[in-house]
Amino acid sequence: MAKNLVIVESPAKVKTIKKFLGSNYEVMASNGHVRDLPKSQLGIDVENDYEPKYITIRGKGEILAALRKAVKKADKVYLATDPDREGEAISWHLTHSLNLEGKKVYRITFNEITKNVVRESLKSPRTIDMNLVDAQQARRCLDRIVGYRISPLLWAKIKRGLSAGRVQSVALRIICDREDEINAFIPEEYWTLDASFQIPGEKKLLTAHYYGTDKEKKTIENKSELDQIEKALKGASYKIADIKNGERVRKAPLPFTTSTLQQEASKVLNFSTQKTMRIAQQLYEGVDIEGSGSVGIITYLRTDSTRVSEEAEKIAHEYIGANYGDKYIGEGSQKQASQKIQDAHEAIRPTDISRSPVIIKESLSRDQFRLYQLIWKRFTASRMSSAVYETTSVKIDAAGQRFTVAASHVKFDGFMSVYTDDDEKEENNTLMKGLSEKTKLKFDSFDSEQHFTQPAPHYTEASLVHEMEAQGIGRPSTYAPTITTILARHYIEKESKNLYVTELGEAVNNMMKEGFSSIVDVNFTASMETLLDGVEAGTVKWKTIIENFYPDLDDAVKKAEVQLAEVKIADEETEEICDKCGRHMVIKYGPHGKFLACPGFPDCKNTRPYFEKIGVACPKCGKDIVIKKTKKGRKYFGCIGYPDCDFMSWQKPLNQKCPKCGAIMLQKGTKAVCSDQQCGYVVELPKESTADRK
Repeated sequence: MAKNLVIVESPAKVKTIKKFLGSNYEVMASNGHVRDLPKSQLGIDVENDYEPKYITIRGKGEILAALRKAVKKADKVYLATDPDREGEAISWHLTHSLNLEGKKVYRITFNEITKNVVRESLKSPRTIDMNLVDAQQARRCLDRIVGYRISPLLWAKIKRGLSAGRVQSVALRIICDREDEINAFIPEEYWTLDASFQIPGEKKLLTAHYYGTDKEKKTIENKSELDQIEKALKGASYKIADIKNGERVRKAPLPFTTSTLQQEASKVLNFSTQKTMRIAQQLYEGVDIEGSGSVGIITYLRTDSTRVSEEAEKIAHEYIGANYGDKYIGEGSQKQASQKIQDAHEAIRPTDISRSPVIIKESLSRDQFRLYQLIWKRFTASRMSSAVYETTSVKIDAAGQRFTVAASHVKFDGFMSVYTDDDEKEENNTLMKGLSEKTKLKFDSFDSEQHFTQPAPHYTEASLVHEMEAQGIGRPSTYAPTITTILARHYIEKESKNLYVTELGEAVNNMMKEGFSSIVDVNFTASMETLLDGVEAGTVKWKTIIENFYPDLDDAVKKAEVQLAEVKIADEETEEICDKCGRHMVIKYGPHGKFLACPGFPDCKNTRPYFEKIGVACPKCGKDIVIKKTKKGRKYFGCIGYPDCDFMSWQKPLNQKCPKCGAIMLQKGTKAVCSDQQCGYVVELPKESTADRK
């Protein structure tokens, strides 16, 4: 029987796709890229038309050998890697590594890994799209040139182990610029003034907010202005000048793109961008659903399009009509207004809307369920009708001053029956029924409050992704790895979701701005992304980008080597004493994270594991409790005095004792629980205590 070979990227897909195809098909995985530029050198021949030198990635020999063996047995080879630049490049590299020239080779892609879509893709194969491949080659070569030419300079001028990158250095600059903005910010004083009124026949007071004069809006800038307004209003007669009733329509949200999914998952689920992408990948590649086996339950996760296929739209409308009623069916999809959209893919959506989160909850892990639920709700809401609010606004005048009252309540919930967010704040608790322009108002009291303007907030992972997308920096596939890299390099630190620049990050950013201003220029980086899109579209030659970019970078590196001053970043000193020479040990960073080292190196080579203290004493011996990891990388909390003391806990110990039995309390989700299970004492934690949970 003739054999057809299907090659995918990940082993997880093999299981899912194998199930959809008969015994006539063999499905194997390349485990990502099989060829790349060598790590030991630049890998781009700058003297010979900037030709890249590709080599087989170390460790891929066995995989390639197995694939070559399968290729020999196959009549047809289908390259089914991801439907984007990176996936196209992997397919192209496979044709070279597996010597597929002369073989019947077909390129197939699918936006979702479901039976119908996979089978349909086999009916309409194509050739490899060299424009997509060249766009990936251009990006890879640009990133390699920036990284390999600038990173050694950072090692020489600051410290070893640092790196620069075409996108990561710009992301760092965006964070640094925000930090500078916050540091330079001077707060300005302002006051708010509320007036309360008694309404005939009403027990509850009506509260109105100060607007300004009856001619223009005004801000109360200081206490003196406030006193003048209150003085002018003393004994004044208040009257209702205007009442307006109306309707406000709130449109259904757009379905998720990569960027908006990362932002919403961060806000709602407290997921890092990396965690969101990891779990979304699992949902896309296939999860074991009871009764269905392994199946991909969301569409492709790297996209900046909000487009939805006609078929998916039709099925969604049928589902909404059957489960919510016809009046909840949306009129049609909204269009996303952006110049930067690459519309090759659909938005992120469930592959089958009838597969509601509740139905498959038991087949998913907790995190998979929460993310799938978010995607399902957002997509379903995006195909539903708008929400309608009834609004009322009241103007109250006295002595030339104006106060306003605004209220709204939901008339028709529309999409909000499925999906709501915290951005919509209703003012529905202040307005009295039967209020009219003839209603007599009796002044009760003023309530004033001093405020100060606040600087722009620190970036979070979510808001940084939003900013990168808005500025055209990077693409859906690069947001998460970029943030992960600058965190791993210790250029920034994350604290309660906020991103802060470290001393090291500041030094790197300053050096990049001084020596390579164009590399870290937002507009320049965005224009490079536009050029890469041009390569993908077939309007720009990829080597033209490289040959225009490299000479200028080469000159900048040579100048920087001479002109840039060295910056000394001292290692963080600890209270731990080196038991060999008596010096205070310092924190170093290795491939597996932090460790303690003697600053006397190379004379003293003493090192020790670094344990992060949590500020809680061990209940058994009184020494510090520290964060540790098992051999498999699972985090737990143990006594620093191990092996003399064997205290350990999977939950974080808290600096408080159980009021019932005196045992140490542990953090479990949003609750504090007694470590003694027999006791069973549980109490809700204050919100600030759980804000930084991952």
